[in-house]
Parts: sequence; structure tokens; C-alpha cells
Amino acid sequence: MHDIKNWLEEKGSAYLYLIVAKQEKDPTKKALFHELAAGAEKQAAMWKKEINKAGLKLPSAYQPDFRTRFVSLLLRYFSIQQLRFILSAMKVRGMSVYSEHVLQHHNHKLSAGGAKLEKRHKGLNTAGNLRAAVFGVNDGLVSNMSLVLGMVGGGAGIQVILLSGVAGLLAGACSMAAGEYISMRSQREFFEFQIALEKEELDLYPEEEAAELAYIYHARGLPRKEARELADRMISNPEKALDTLAREELGLNPQELGSPIGAALASFISFAAGAFIPLIPFLSGDNSWNVLISIVLTAVTLFVIGATLSLFTNLSAIIGGLRMMVIGGAAGLLTYIIGRIIGVTLG
Repeated sequence: MHDIKNWLEEKGSAYLYLIVAKQEKDPTKKALFHELAAGAEKQAAMWKKEINKAGLKLPSAYQPDFRTRFVSLLLRYFSIQQLRFILSAMKVRGMSVYSEHVLQHHNHKLSAGGAKLEKRHKGLNTAGNLRAAVFGVNDGLVSNMSLVLGMVGGGAGIQVILLSGVAGLLAGACSMAAGEYISMRSQREFFEFQIALEKEELDLYPEEEAAELAYIYHARGLPRKEARELADRMISNPEKALDTLAREELGLNPQELGSPIGAALASFISFAAGAFIPLIPFLSGDNSWNVLISIVLTAVTLFVIGATLSLFTNLSAIIGGLRMMVIGGAAGLLTYIIGRIIGVTLG
């Protein structure tokens, strides 16, 4: 039964490869997926021989299952780039050609190619972590400042405002942490499954995996002969073969799959840090300037966040900071007005 399952998977992959090739406009990538489809058909033929030896029966013709048909339907409405992780889960290889980094010829030099690629992966990951942390602070800041202003608009006293702010901080931080943990855990399980699948295929048919890798290298710009030589060299190295396949066929860095607990803690801390800022003035007691100082602290922090985010958008730091202040201020003003209306109505 395991052989039949493998036959069905390879036939399904070949079916999707042809659909992806049909959707692809770039002739080099189109040729890549046609070659990968032929490779999948070849592997399916190998499994068919094993099935026949075991005396088992196969369907007279391959019929895609519901999942395969559904993914093929999605390809009509979404780009291959948008569906690349779903396609990877369906054993459609070569999705790394749609990842953010584009390997140039010099990145494939045998002496330093792997190190350069790993460094590039790490750079992208570091930037992503920094951006996520900044957004976490921003979310906590805007949501809790809006909550505080809503309570102020409703005429609440300092104790109620402070209690509501602390509750909002804890509830928001816990919610963000839980959501981030589930998201990262699901992502990591998906990546681990894909890498395990690559390992199984590497053990079963290394020659075919080398051919697939050569197709990808060729699609990235290497001459066909040099691409094949490089692929054979990579696959022949037991320590680097799986790592190379994960990077090139799946677009993954096996050393940086992400930590669910680490992501949850980072999300909790960043949100809590942002949510704490509007509460600082209220910790000094019931003063007439509490709300004003809270608004000023929030506005300054929003400006800093907007200016920091400009590093990722190439926007002017001043424009980015002012834009963030306006957006955050609009959210706070709206909540204040709603709180004012509710306070008057209930009062």
C-alpha cells in the first residue's frame, strides 16, 4: 500500500507540475516544471514496477484526488508565488525559484556558495524578526492607548483606567503570544514534514533528486552541464545533500525553522512593552496632566516606530514617523469619541 501511495503522490506532482508550467510565463521556469513533471512521471513508473512485482493493482488511469484538483483550481485565481508553500506540501518542487533571494552564478561556486547562501538566509531572518518586534510594540501601544482614551472619554476614574489598561496589556499580550505560538508551531511542523519528505526521497532515489536539483540550478542561470556537475557534487556529500535540497527545492533554511516558544515570548514582550507606555503617567497617581503626558509619550513612540519602519520601506524617516502618528492618533481619537458617546448615554 505504501508503494501505491508513492505512485499516487508522484502522479499528482506530475499533474500539478504541468499546470504550474502552463501558468508560468517565464520560458526558463516553464521548462523547469516540464522537466520536473517528466522526472515525477519517471519516479511514478519506478513505483509502478514495484507495485506490479508485489502483485497489486493500479487504476487503469490516474485520476487526481479532490485535494489535487482544488489546488489546481486555486492556481487559476492566485499566482504561483502566493501558493508556493501549498504547492510544496503537494510535492511540487522548485518553489525556491520564487523565493525573495535570487541566486546568481557566483553564489554556486563550490568553494563558497553554501556559506553565502546561508548568510543571505540569516540576513532575511534577522530583518524579519526586527520588523515583527517593531510591529508588536506598535500593536500594543495603539491598542492600549485607544483603550485608555476610550475610558477617559467615558469619564472613568484613574483606578478604572489603570485597571483597564493593565487588563488590556495582559489580555492583548497573551492573545498575541498564543496566536504567534500556534502560527509558528504549525509553520515549523509543515517545514519539518517537507524536510523529512526530502530525506525519504533522497534515500530512495538519489539520482532523480540530483536531476531535479540540476533542473533548478539550470533555471537559476547555470549552464546545463555545469548545473548537473554541481548537483551531483552536492548530492554525493551526505552532510550537505539534505540541507542543499531543503534550500534549493523548498526554499528553506533547516537551521532557521523558527522557535514557537521564542516567537510567543517575543510577541508577548513586544506587545506588553508597547501597551505599558500609555500607562506610565497614571502610575504616579491622580494628576490633571496624566492624559496629556500619556498622549505625548504615545505620539513620540509612534513617531519613533514609524521612523524605524522606514528602514524597511526606504521611505523618509520623518514622513514614516508622521504617518504612524496620524494613524495611531486617528485610532485613539475615534475610541475617545465612542467612549464619550457611551459615557454620556449611560450617564
